[in-house]
Amino acid sequence: MEQLNLLDYSFIVGYLLLTLVIGLWFSKRASENVDEFFLSGRQLPWWIAGTGMVATTFAADTPLAVAGFVAKNGIAGNWVWWTFVSGGMLTVFFFARLWRRAEILTDLEFIELRYSGPAARFLRGFKAIYFGLFINAVIIGWVNLAMYKIIRIMVPELNPELTIVALVLLTTFYSGLSGLWGVSITDAVQFVIAMTGCIILAVLAVQSPVVVSAGGLTKALPAWMFDFFPTFSSSGKSITGAVALPFISFAAMAFVQWWSSWYPGSEPGGGGYIAQRMMSAKNEKHSLLATLWFTVAHYCLRPWPWIIVGLVSLVMFPDLPMNQKEDGFVYVMKAVLPPGLKGLLIAAFLAAYMSTLSTHLNWGTSYLINDFYKRFLKTDADEKHYVTVSKITTALTAIFALYITFFVLDTITGAWEFIIQCGAGTGFVLILRWFWWRLNAWSEITSMVAPFIAFTGLQLFTTITFPFSIFIIVAFTITATLIVTFLTPPTETAQLETFYRTTRVGGVLWKKISKNLPDVDSDTGFVMLFVDWALGIIMIYTILFGTGKFIFGDPLQGSLYLGAGIIAGSLIYADLNRRGWNNLN
Repeated sequence: MEQLNLLDYSFIVGYLLLTLVIGLWFSKRASENVDEFFLSGRQLPWWIAGTGMVATTFAADTPLAVAGFVAKNGIAGNWVWWTFVSGGMLTVFFFARLWRRAEILTDLEFIELRYSGPAARFLRGFKAIYFGLFINAVIIGWVNLAMYKIIRIMVPELNPELTIVALVLLTTFYSGLSGLWGVSITDAVQFVIAMTGCIILAVLAVQSPVVVSAGGLTKALPAWMFDFFPTFSSSGKSITGAVALPFISFAAMAFVQWWSSWYPGSEPGGGGYIAQRMMSAKNEKHSLLATLWFTVAHYCLRPWPWIIVGLVSLVMFPDLPMNQKEDGFVYVMKAVLPPGLKGLLIAAFLAAYMSTLSTHLNWGTSYLINDFYKRFLKTDADEKHYVTVSKITTALTAIFALYITFFVLDTITGAWEFIIQCGAGTGFVLILRWFWWRLNAWSEITSMVAPFIAFTGLQLFTTITFPFSIFIIVAFTITATLIVTFLTPPTETAQLETFYRTTRVGGVLWKKISKNLPDVDSDTGFVMLFVDWALGIIMIYTILFGTGKFIFGDPLQGSLYLGAGIIAGSLIYADLNRRGWNNLN
C-alpha cells in the first residue's frame, strides 16, 4: 500500500491538535466542581447535548459493524439495531424531561432518590463498580480493537499497539482535563468530521471503476440486497435468494428486545451516558430536543454512508470470508481514497473513536466518584478534592481498559448477544420504576440477577439460542421480579413522597402516594405522550426509508416516505406547542 503523504499526516495531526486545544480551553471551567466536570454545569444547549449522544454512539467499530450486517443480510440486516427506535422515542417523550427534572448528577444517584434502605445503598454502590469500571472497560476495549484493525490495514507503517496506547493517553488527557465541557464540544466537532469523511468515502466508493464498470450497485448486486424489510421464512431461505429471517427472530427484536434488554446507549428509559447528556441540558425543553435530535441523527442520517460502503465492498471484494465481511469497509477505504483524503478519513475514524472513548471515560468516572467514592469512602471532602480524584480515576480507568483490550478481550466471543441476553427483562424495572410506586430496590436487584440465572439454565440444559432465548429470559425475569416485589416491603413512604415531589411524574400507578400530596402539580396527558411516541416512530422510519429511496434512485417512493415523516413531525410539533413549551422549564 502507498504510504500516507504529508497532506494525509497534516489532516491527522491537525485534528489531534484541535482536540487538545479544546481540552485545554475548558480545563479551568471543568475544575470548578464535579457538577461542571460531569454535567457541564447543566448548561448545554440541545444541539450540543444531542450531538454528543450521536457522536458517542458513532464509534470506530460502528461503520464496520453496519457494513458487516449489510454484506451478510442486505440492507434489511440493519433491523438488528433499527428495532431500538421504539425505545429511543420512549426516552424522548417520557423520560428526557424526568431525568433533567430529577436534578441528580448520575443516573445511579436516582436509585437512592427512588428507593430507601440498605438494599438501595448496596445497589447503587454495586452498579457503580460493575458498570463504571468492568462493563465500561469491556466497551472501551471493543472500540479499541476496532481502531486497532483500522490502523493495521490503513497505516501499516505504524505499530498498532503503541498507536492505540498513545490515542488512549491523549484522549484521557483532554477528557480528564476538561470534563464534560471539553468532551461535549469535541464531540460536536468530531461528529462533523466523521460524517463528512464517511460521506466523501461513500461518494468515491460508488464512483470507483469497479462499481461503474458493473453498471452501478443496483445492477452489480441481487435485488434482495436493497430490500428495506426482512424476508420472513421458517427455513432461513427465501425463493428470491435472500437470507430470510424467521419471524420469531424478528419478533424478539421488534416487540421484546427494545424495551426489555439493557444495552449501552439504548437503555430502556434512558440511562448511562444518554441520561448524563439529558441531565446536562439547560432545562427540560433542551433535554427533550437533545434526545429527539439524537434519535433522528442516529437512525436517519448516520447509517446511509456506511450502508453504501458495505454494498460497494461486496462488489469490490466478493471473496472476503464471511467472518471478515466487516473488514470490507476498511478495504474500500484503502482502495478508493486518493492521497490526502486517506488522512481525512483516518482523522474521521479517529474522531469517531475518540468521541466514544472520551464520553465513556467521563461517564464511567462519574459513577466511580459520585456513586462510590463520594457516597461511601470520602463523604465530606471539598469540590476541588473530588475533581482531582476524578482526573486520577479517569486515568486509572483508561489503563484498566487497555489491559482488558490487550490481555482479556480476545477470549470474549458473542459479547453483544451475551449482554443483550444477560440484561433481558431488566428494562421492565428500568421503565416501570418511574411510574409504579410499589417497585423497590429488591425489584431492581432481582431484575439484574434473574437474567443471568435464566441464561445459565438455557446454556446448560437446553439448545435454545439467541434470539429465541429472549422470550424465555424476559418472562422468567419479570415473573421473578414481581414475586420478589410483593414478598419484600415497599420503599419508605417518606422517600416515595420526596421522589414524587421532585419528579412530578404523575400517573395512576402513583395514586397511593399522590393522593397525600395535593399540592404537587404532576404531569398529565399520558395519552398524548403515547400518540407522540407512535408518531415519532413513524417519523424516524419514514425519513430513514425515504432517504434510502432517494439514494437508490426512486424519488417517487422517497417523496411519499419523506412526506409521511414531515406530517408525523408536524403533528408532534403541534402537540408540544399546544401543551406549551413553557411546561418544559
